[in-house]
Amino acid sequence: MLAETTLTRPVWVGTQQALALLVQELQKQSRIAVDTEANSLHAYHERVCLIQFSTTDTDYLVDPLSIANLSSLEEIFANPKIEKAFHAVDYDVYGLNRDYGFTINNLFDTMIAARTLGYKSLGLGNLLKEKFGIELNKRFQKADWGQRPLPEDLIDYARLDTRYLLDLRDTLERELREKGRWELAHEDFVRASQVNGHNGDPRERWQRISGHQDLTRRQQTILHELCLARERIAQKLDRPLFKVISDRHLLALAEKSPQKMLELAELGLSERQIHRLGRPMLEAIQRGQSASLVRVAEMDRTPEAILNRLQRLKTWRKETAGKLEVESDVILPRVTMQAIAENNPHSEQDLATIMRESPWRLAHYGSGILKALHPPAPIKKITQE
Repeated sequence: MLAETTLTRPVWVGTQQALALLVQELQKQSRIAVDTEANSLHAYHERVCLIQFSTTDTDYLVDPLSIANLSSLEEIFANPKIEKAFHAVDYDVYGLNRDYGFTINNLFDTMIAARTLGYKSLGLGNLLKEKFGIELNKRFQKADWGQRPLPEDLIDYARLDTRYLLDLRDTLERELREKGRWELAHEDFVRASQVNGHNGDPRERWQRISGHQDLTRRQQTILHELCLARERIAQKLDRPLFKVISDRHLLALAEKSPQKMLELAELGLSERQIHRLGRPMLEAIQRGQSASLVRVAEMDRTPEAILNRLQRLKTWRKETAGKLEVESDVILPRVTMQAIAENNPHSEQDLATIMRESPWRLAHYGSGILKALHPPAPIKKITQE
């Protein structure tokens, strides 16, 4: 049941002194709800612009843009005696570590819990509506959290992302324990607390643009120069790449290679884009026409034996997930499945080394994994002459 609360105004934490008082309060808690907001849709160098905390009775909004030193929060995030409840923690972990070096011990992710239980609608708003009849207005998801002062409607929006999180956490824990899936979810909570980085696609920017493979090598070289030019402009303007000029427009410029300003409009660039970007885009095209041809990075080919093992594991995983009515990666995360296929364990001891961070999965699925990897050979029928 949802805890009875009166929504008083959240506490704005915008000074070093206010932060010290908040840390003192959070140290008294056994669990807190946490969320962050960043400005990735509005800046080239994104950063955490707001950190929300909720206890059972108070909501706090920490303003990192006004506080010079947030290091005192490290003892909260790192403290294993204080559980931190998040929803979809992955990017929060990454952002807090990237900007402040924080590490998080003891977390509960309500989205991971919902996935482990087999929920189809995993958004926080969907879960709160289903469990408590609470509707969140999500129209501010793309808001600029770097603006100051924050409008009142953004303040209300931000505090609601953590206000009911502890109640949702309790409800989902009960369901996990009732279904015998608490240990399974807990393994993923621990994994989610580890900073894995968001390096994304290791290829160069131009190779990540859909359609680049249809260009000639010269056109790909021009596309590469256009991407570099856009990067410089975005950095100078402190704007995201897509708000400078789209991948689609860069692809068209590389393919058609216009030489004059008038030709840019024919490719769909607006008058403002032509005025601001026309000259650097044309200069990039000229550089690309004479530069050394780009090299296309060859992806390492996975050996057929590994691909076959992966396919057998995927088949087993899908069948097992169907019985629990969950997504396949709840049964076995992709990174673990890949490691198993590559190392090809033949014994439970070998498998235990690979799955040392997944003891529950090892105990419940270890024999099934080994059978999937090494199915028994078919019995040959002996026929009489």
